[in-house]
Amino acid sequence: MANDLKPEQMRTYLALTEAVSLLQYAVRQQLQEDGGLSYVQFEVLALLSDADGQLTMTDLADSVVYSRSGLTHQAGLLEKAGLITRSASPHDQRAIVVDITAAGRARLAKVLPGHVAVVHELLFDSLSAKDVRILGDIMTRTRDHMRALPPRSAKPRARSSGRGRD
Repeated sequence: MANDLKPEQMRTYLALTEAVSLLQYAVRQQLQEDGGLSYVQFEVLALLSDADGQLTMTDLADSVVYSRSGLTHQAGLLEKAGLITRSASPHDQRAIVVDITAAGRARLAKVLPGHVAVVHELLFDSLSAKDVRILGDIMTRTRDHMRALPPRSAKPRARSSGRGRD
């Protein structure tokens, strides 16, 4: 059947998903222990730190793989902790712009050494320089293929029927 994965495809898919799960688990644990951050909070701080200026919530939503409501909640927690600021965009009254604070940069600097150590230990220590190049090329192509679809922010929001859940 054309819709079946070939054995080699299935093996590759399962190895990839397990490796990603193991890496994400270790990274999440390290971020929580070293800085009291969730992974998405770390992503938000890292994206803002690398950005030239502010990002909109839509920019952040398109960059991280997280629900809009979940991202709004996480941004609220970061703002309450003094790690980011959110304000209305001076250019688009519908947009909210987000910026990292000095405290946010400090928290990111605190967790980064442990983050890098976990990534090196679990991902890169078992690979040669050639393996890293090849994996990077493959994953970049794969990501770019997936990102060629319209961003999640372009999809219409699900409308509530106003009725209770069954």
